Amino acid sequence: MTSLQMQLNSELFGALQVISEDEGLMKKAVRSLKRIASQKKAADENVMSMSELEEIVRQGEKEIAEGNIHPIAIDDLWK
Repeated sequence: MTSLQMQLNSELFGALQVISEDEGLMKKAVRSLKRIASQKKAADENVMSMSELEEIVRQGEKEIAEGNIHPIAIDDLWK
């Protein structure tokens, strides 16, 4: 763990300690942290590895070379 991470952890737990006696504030903090965590999880799930991306490109190049392409009308892309 880096010193910056340690400092951020300290700040986070210090702030939680300040609000720990107020149930309403703790609920707000938990909701906010859950929202942030779900955003992070969604972003992580949308990330593709470089090898996955390269495989998609290779497959596309193979299909183009074989003539297995089917033109798509630009209007169909928005459906």
